[in-house]
Amino acid sequence: MPIKPIDIEKISTVATNIYEAIGITAKRARQLHAESKIELNQQIETLNQLTNTVETEDEMDVIVNPDQLKISLDFEKRPKSTELALNDITDGKLTWRYKEIEAPADKSKDAE
Repeated sequence: MPIKPIDIEKISTVATNIYEAIGITAKRARQLHAESKIELNQQIETLNQLTNTVETEDEMDVIVNPDQLKISLDFEKRPKSTELALNDITDGKLTWRYKEIEAPADKSKDAE
């Protein structure tokens, strides 16, 4: 897979600073990866239920299910989650907000 250059200036204009933009992009990439992983596991589980075969770990090394291999190869051909996250942030598809920090309660008022 070839390396794609990224225009840092384009990314840094989206957020307050470049570090914030990178953090937001990384969090989005983790979300996309988790969704992709769940989808892959669901498809493989469905395939395993259709074939109704229970394989031990030793048998898995020897026997290759062509349908499972096809599903895995299809997922490998998809764009990577970091690339999708970068596209989302540069296209303005992401919105984020900061956590509101609650002020600690004044202990002198509790004592009264």
